[in-house]
Amino acid sequence: MNTFIRRNHRLVFYGLWLLLGLLQSGLTELWDDEAYYWVYSQYLDWGYFDHPPMTALLVKMGYTLFPNQLGVRLFPLLLNIFSLIIIEKLIDKKNPILFYAIVLSMAVIQVAGFIAVPDIPLIFFTALFFLFYKKFINKQSLINSILLGFSIALLFYSKYHAVLVVLFVVLSNLKLFKRYHIYVAGITALLLFTPHLWWQYQHDWVSFRYHLFESNVNPYKLSHTLDYVLGQLLLPGPIAGFILLPAAFLYKTKNETEKALKFTMIGIYIFFLLSTFRGKVEGNWTSPALVGIIVLSHQFLNEKFNWQKTLYKLLPITLVLVLFTRIIMIVDILPLKAVKERFHSWKEWPQEMKIKTKGLPVVFSNSYQRASKYWFYSGQMTYSLNQHKERRNNYNFWPIEDSLLGKPVYFLDKYGLDRFQDSLKTPIGWVGYAYDSSFYSFMKIKFNPTQKIAEVQGSNSPLSINYTVTIPPAYKTFLQSHQSLNDTVLIGLFTDKGWIKDIFTVLSLQQLVEKNTGKLEIYPGLDAGKYFLRFAIKSGNYAPTHNSEKIPFVVK
Repeated sequence: MNTFIRRNHRLVFYGLWLLLGLLQSGLTELWDDEAYYWVYSQYLDWGYFDHPPMTALLVKMGYTLFPNQLGVRLFPLLLNIFSLIIIEKLIDKKNPILFYAIVLSMAVIQVAGFIAVPDIPLIFFTALFFLFYKKFINKQSLINSILLGFSIALLFYSKYHAVLVVLFVVLSNLKLFKRYHIYVAGITALLLFTPHLWWQYQHDWVSFRYHLFESNVNPYKLSHTLDYVLGQLLLPGPIAGFILLPAAFLYKTKNETEKALKFTMIGIYIFFLLSTFRGKVEGNWTSPALVGIIVLSHQFLNEKFNWQKTLYKLLPITLVLVLFTRIIMIVDILPLKAVKERFHSWKEWPQEMKIKTKGLPVVFSNSYQRASKYWFYSGQMTYSLNQHKERRNNYNFWPIEDSLLGKPVYFLDKYGLDRFQDSLKTPIGWVGYAYDSSFYSFMKIKFNPTQKIAEVQGSNSPLSINYTVTIPPAYKTFLQSHQSLNDTVLIGLFTDKGWIKDIFTVLSLQQLVEKNTGKLEIYPGLDAGKYFLRFAIKSGNYAPTHNSEKIPFVVK
């Protein structure tokens, strides 16, 4: 037996990794974002509001084979395994036992390695990019240039943070610009990425504007920086991170590939450290740095036997923690509300609610997570009606709202239960539900200001806004045939800290059908400062929706 393992250690290691991943994938309830990406896969496109399309494609492929939780996660799990195989190939002086110990010491790769989120393909294509970069450095040929460009495009299709990987690799070796081969790689990547860029152009660069100017833009808090630093110390471990990170940083690189890995790792950490001054940074955003950490720490520890011994001594603690985490993700044995809501709260009650709602489409209030998970576990088409006070998501763009105009639906919410006559007790709390015989909401009607920025001369002065309105044909037809709708156009006022108040206008949708341009005058009544406003439409008893981009204005 021992002889077989010694001869086939890679087969045993990766085989057990796959087996555990398959069990975990099939038995663990979908995470919130996984269900959201499953809805992505129902509307395959070259782009989405939040992310490029790679995750949607992977989910679609797996769910086509197995229409269940395992199918959603199948290809992310396989990419997780292939990532490790490629990372091992990046190591020059191989020590398989040390490599396994490093990988097994990184709990995040085990516990979250099967999850259908963009970070999984991002890590895989980062590893693939460095493999092709290594080949490119050793031999700058046409085929290696094309392969490098191919991997760059796939990186970009995974997550927008991928641009940092390419940027820091190029900065680590500026001599690349002296060879025409790097331009071949760049042109190849650009051509392959053009469909997504065209999609962005057609959608007014919505994803880029969101990530650059809307997502996680908040006033600075010291806790943002401290949480980031602590999170990055724990992410590569959590126990062994205090060995692996110093090892990766202390290692003196010996070739261009190792130099690029270290440059990228440090660059990513510094970039997101600086980003904490702009807002909260999620710990997983630095996930491409894990590739460099594994390779560089391996090379350092391979020469430091005392460090190795410490890593081996700490490894059992990590394995016990990982095993315990795997178990509680599958079996509901831990009496903690947060654990129960995340891993054990959605498999049964959506089917009971489906019966109570007669299988009709469902509208959730302002929650893409609940809408997506309910859709996955119930099989009912579900819509998230996003309030103008909160951030947008892809439910603002999918053809769901327009497909429900004038049709019977059920409205569900876990807040404001006094609005509902009926409710159901569920693991996520009481969920109220109410029948609506003719649903209407107008999130896709868009107000477009004609000026870039507005000014108000004093707190008691009026703000004038010239606008045009875009009403999709289906909405216009619906409005023309429903003259007595209860709707209100309002203006939401915001600072960079959030919503301040709403100002109701005299505009009605029927007026906008007749005339799609106009001038609106409101009195913000605000102190001097910088603000922005957003048009919103309140339909019936539903919350006001997003009906314009942010429109900045200044009170002088």
